[in-house]
This record gives sequence, structure tokens and C-alpha cells, in this order.
Amino acid sequence: MERLEEQIGYRFHDRNLLRTALTHSSYANERHGENIQSYERLEFLGDSILGLVAAEYLYRHEPCLPEGRMTRLRAELVCEANLHKTALALGLGQYMLLGRGEEYTGGRERPSILADMVEAIIAALYLDSSIEQARRFVLQRILCGVELSDSHRSADYKTRLQELIQRRSDRYISYRLVGESGPDHDKTFLFEALVNDVVYGRGSGKTKKEAEQEAARRALEALQT
Repeated sequence: MERLEEQIGYRFHDRNLLRTALTHSSYANERHGENIQSYERLEFLGDSILGLVAAEYLYRHEPCLPEGRMTRLRAELVCEANLHKTALALGLGQYMLLGRGEEYTGGRERPSILADMVEAIIAALYLDSSIEQARRFVLQRILCGVELSDSHRSADYKTRLQELIQRRSDRYISYRLVGESGPDHDKTFLFEALVNDVVYGRGSGKTKKEAEQEAARRALEALQT
């Protein structure tokens, strides 16, 4: 427990919480008479805390993103793959308490179990200390170093433009290819973004989709100034 606490960066007042966070239901079921709890209830709570911290992170770091895009990005941030990476970095597999059957079938390396245990640890930190301690763990261990690339920001320009325009029922958007250049293997496309047939933005790109996104970005800038 002490070595894992060092990895987590926190010393528990109630180590039973940490032990429970590492206890799989297969282990608890094999010791039915010993009143041992599995991590499942902690995982339920930790999932909600993780979602809250990730939502707050996006709200503070991406002030221009619309609600729909933040929802999709939050799902990417808290997905099983990211939690699995965190579990591997902490070496959680070696601390798990598994039943014999789960042990024999590779449960100690199963991504879904490892991800669930990360969420259980988040809840254990919250219960043993505070939401601040849980937040610190999430920010340092799960969200630290996360870079929301330009593709994340730009990929939704068309949707953002659509959401803006739809606020009035008498407006509509269209995109028009106005030019292309270069050889077939290296073309550049030029698109216009129109609102009610009036050009508000032009954009170029190596693909039609990329050019439409750039046109939408420029149209957004024009409409929001």
C-alpha cells in the first residue's frame, strides 16, 4: 500500500478505502463470508467525479467550444483507453485483488478492469480527503499533458456555424467550390461559405472537407465581429 500511495501522491487515512478500490468482485465473491466489498460502488462514484473534473477542465481551457463539442471531447478525455494508460503508469495490475478464475483468464491485464480501478481510486481519494484531492489526481494523472489539438478545435467549425445560423429560421448555410489548383496528387481546393447566398468566408485546403472547415471558420469570425 505504501508504494502505491507514493505513486498516487497521497497517504490515506483509511487504507481500507484504497484496498476496496483495488478489490475485484471475483475476489470478494470467493470470500463471501468475510464481508469484503469490491470496487464497484467506488467506481460508480469515481466515474461521476471524473466527469465533473473533465467538464470543468474543458470549460476553463476551451472557452470558445460549444456544449456539443465539449460533450464529445469529455468522452474522449475520460475514455477507457486514457484510464488504462493511467493504470499502467501507476502499475495497478500488481496491486489488484482478483479471484482465481479472473486471475487465470488475464484479469490483471484487462483494460476494462484497470480503467474501473482508476475511477475507484478517484472516489477513494474523495471520500478519504476532499474533492480537491480527487481533482488533483485527475489533473495530474489523467489530464496532465493532454493537448486539444487544432483538429479538435477546427473540426467543429461547420457545426458551430450551423448552430449560430439556426438561431434564426430565415437563414441558411451553403458551401460552394470556387476553384482548385495543382496536380491530381497534390490539389488545393478553394471553398466559400455562404449565408443566404452571401459570401461570409473563403477557405483553402488540401481536401474539400479541410477547405470547407476553413471557410466556415472565417465565416464565424466575420459574423461574430
